[in-house]
Amino acid sequence: MKTKPEPDSEHLDAVFFALASGIRRRILDALKLEPGCNVNRVCEYLESDIGRFAVMKHLATLEAAGLVIAKRSGRERLLWFDPTPIQWIHERWTTEFSAYWASKLTQLKYNAEGAEVHPLPINKKARRHG
Repeated sequence: MKTKPEPDSEHLDAVFFALASGIRRRILDALKLEPGCNVNRVCEYLESDIGRFAVMKHLATLEAAGLVIAKRSGRERLLWFDPTPIQWIHERWTTEFSAYWASKLTQLKYNAEGAEVHPLPINKKARRHG
């Protein structure tokens, strides 16, 4: 399976721009509910708010950000939501906090069980670079 490369600053800007619109988030909700639906179905989902031309422009923005994958099947254009860019954003800004809170929960567990915690010895030679 082909994996996407890590995003650069320009790509992250496109993702944030795409997610900034309530209409585009609603389009992603529709694609999450009905993966592989066509453009007409997305238009039906938003019919009372915007027209087909506006839906097509919003889809182009979502595709440019990598949040929507489109595939032609005959005359239809089938659409899928790709959450990978959102996962990149999550990992970029939450990884360090996840490690912090995981260590705090481990410490709480040991304290609750009355276990002694012995920190690992630091090997200063291994820390030298070059």
